[in-house]
Amino acid sequence: MVQYEELRLSLLDHEEKLGQLKISLGLDKAAEEIAELEKQQAEPAFWDDIANSQKVVQRTAQLKNKITSYESLKGEYEDALTMIELADEEGDLDLFDECKESVDSFVTKLDSMTLSTLLTGEYDSKNAILTFHAGAGGTEAQDWNQMLVRMYEHWGEKHGFKVSLIDFLDGDEAGLKSAVLLIEGENAYGYMKSEMGVHRLVRISPFDASGRRHTSFASLEVMPEIDDTVEVQINPDDIKIDYYRASGAGGQKVNKTSSAVRITHIPTGIVCASQVERSQFQNRDVAMKMLKSKLIEIKEREHLDKIEDIKGEQREIAWGSQIRSYVFMPYTLAKDHRTGFEIGNINAVMDGDIDGFINAYLQMEANKD
Repeated sequence: MVQYEELRLSLLDHEEKLGQLKISLGLDKAAEEIAELEKQQAEPAFWDDIANSQKVVQRTAQLKNKITSYESLKGEYEDALTMIELADEEGDLDLFDECKESVDSFVTKLDSMTLSTLLTGEYDSKNAILTFHAGAGGTEAQDWNQMLVRMYEHWGEKHGFKVSLIDFLDGDEAGLKSAVLLIEGENAYGYMKSEMGVHRLVRISPFDASGRRHTSFASLEVMPEIDDTVEVQINPDDIKIDYYRASGAGGQKVNKTSSAVRITHIPTGIVCASQVERSQFQNRDVAMKMLKSKLIEIKEREHLDKIEDIKGEQREIAWGSQIRSYVFMPYTLAKDHRTGFEIGNINAVMDGDIDGFINAYLQMEANKD
């Protein structure tokens, strides 16, 4: 039948792209690396170095996930082709919509996975550190800030990333004044760097007894987590370290000792803090790693030769330069102002369905090259 033949040909047009994707993902090398990593895990002394062993296990899981994702996509291609051929043989047009849906689903996933191969920046493969700040507006803005934190937590969990809340400051009545998330997994920073900027909310505020519409802002900073393989020199005289008691949501104490750590980089005014680890030493290590990551991110973004060239306050993001708007009332819409990509299902977006925004941004950047 003509309809099925056209659908089959449209699917076959993507066969070469599917093959190129395997090469771009480096799956043959990934399989070799997995074999080597599993050989290391089989050694008797493997677990003697816990920190290293965890990195090896995580890397193995990431590589296996990459291979599994591709094989799953290849399976969808083969299943869709088989379905079309069988439906065509039977001459059953009632199955056409289902066949077309399977083809559309495959093409969408193929495009998304292909975009992931564009993440070739020096730090794209790193973990991502997300820092959230509520804008002006008190409780309403602080509630919006917490909603954003949850959105990215859901996104990370859906993609198999490990998501950890590193630091937070409760709102006066509800929400969060600020928060820091660590998203661990391959290409976490490559995906999340597109989310940096000001996010704008329009809704009927649940905190307004008059039921008026409010506009709120929250800013998101994104930086790669710099590990020990990247050397960053920081003059000890340039940092100030404060210790304080960690506090949980609702004012509950996480512990009764001053285990939380806040590090201030005096030349730039950058402040990094951690309070979720159990010991002061661990929190200091996390905060210092965040500071190094922030300095590297600024150095790269501003094309500076060395960290000492960073001047002035770097933490503020100007309101009014929002990258995306989330409208709950009088209609529902999430729209990215850089790419024009939009989704009407605002609830799905707040549940972490933001791949469309990320992919549109990556495609826009790729087209600039």
